[in-house]
Amino acid sequence: MAPEAEGPGHFISVHLDTLLAQRGMTLVELSHRVGVTVVNLSILKNGRAKAIRFSTLARLCEVLGCQPGDLLGYRAPNPNEDGPSAT
Repeated sequence: MAPEAEGPGHFISVHLDTLLAQRGMTLVELSHRVGVTVVNLSILKNGRAKAIRFSTLARLCEVLGCQPGDLLGYRAPNPNEDGPSAT
């Protein structure tokens, strides 16, 4: 299962581990090719990022040969969880 951002209302999953494994690429190699620190990529990979710049997302997609939807996913909230209200 992909990591998810923490806290109520965060239903975004990150599939960076899967994409790296499919491409036989390390996080360090991706860092060099994208121009983002390993620490920041690790935060994204582990689902702890609160935001991502479109320029970074575009560069990740370019290097990984994927679409944003391959990298990020949305999980509908469970009605029993705290999350954004429907009001």
